Amino acid sequence: MKIDEGIAQATPSLGSRRRQYSSYAIAALMVLVFGAARLPFEAGLTRQHRAASFGNVQLNLGLRAKIGQLGFLAALSGFRTLVADLLWIQAHTAWEKVEYGRMNLMLNTVTTLAPHNVNFWDLSAWHMAYNASVAAFNDSKQPKLVRRLQAQHQYFMVGKDFLERGIANNPGAYVLHQSLGAIYRDKLEDHWNAFLEYDKAAAFARAPTYEKRFAAYELAKVPGRERQAWERLKRLYDMGPQERLPTLEKSLKAMEEALSLPEEQRVYKTPVQNPLDIIGKKLQIP
Repeated sequence: MKIDEGIAQATPSLGSRRRQYSSYAIAALMVLVFGAARLPFEAGLTRQHRAASFGNVQLNLGLRAKIGQLGFLAALSGFRTLVADLLWIQAHTAWEKVEYGRMNLMLNTVTTLAPHNVNFWDLSAWHMAYNASVAAFNDSKQPKLVRRLQAQHQYFMVGKDFLERGIANNPGAYVLHQSLGAIYRDKLEDHWNAFLEYDKAAAFARAPTYEKRFAAYELAKVPGRERQAWERLKRLYDMGPQERLPTLEKSLKAMEEALSLPEEQRVYKTPVQNPLDIIGKKLQIP
């Protein structure tokens, strides 16, 4: 009898089983409802991330280490623009204190949070390639010139990297190609790549006409490209007096001399002096 009673107590009744199955059904229904409810929310987050160009950025510990805890939290929230503006102000303070390492970290965070702000990319590159590089070269704490030159070159490359990433995020910004061309020209002395970047900038419909001149000037400095450079310079010269600037005429003349063009084929002619002026100079007539 005791064993039978124990078995009876251990065996659930039909009503108990029904209540248990009902609990399972309710739990399963809640899971389905929760899953269905979170789909629009997750879709909205995905659209926000794509709109902010986070679709190609992995929001992981690697990014957190790169942009810091504040930037990482901002990337997960809706305050990216606000945090980017605040960090930009802090980066300016770091610039005033000549703390370029700290400034570089902040600028990376700013451009990650606001990848479509062209000014952030452009000014970040300028700070690194021009201001930070000069500070590195003039570092009184580093007595070795080689080390200072290495640090200077590293900042050149940091500036170049900012512009390349900026172009990837803003393919329609001609000014970033122009700034990259300037770094190739002024800092890296790479005239071929400077030409390529100025030429890309000139291809935009709203780009100023001087982009074409800058491209031609840089092409004229590349050995073996004299004919191409002369043709570009000639086209600019033929556009009218507004393009016939001293630098263009000087470059055009240099290309014609390098190509040994006969006088009748040359575009730029050396101005013929008045014979009376020549006689006057020889006689020193006031």
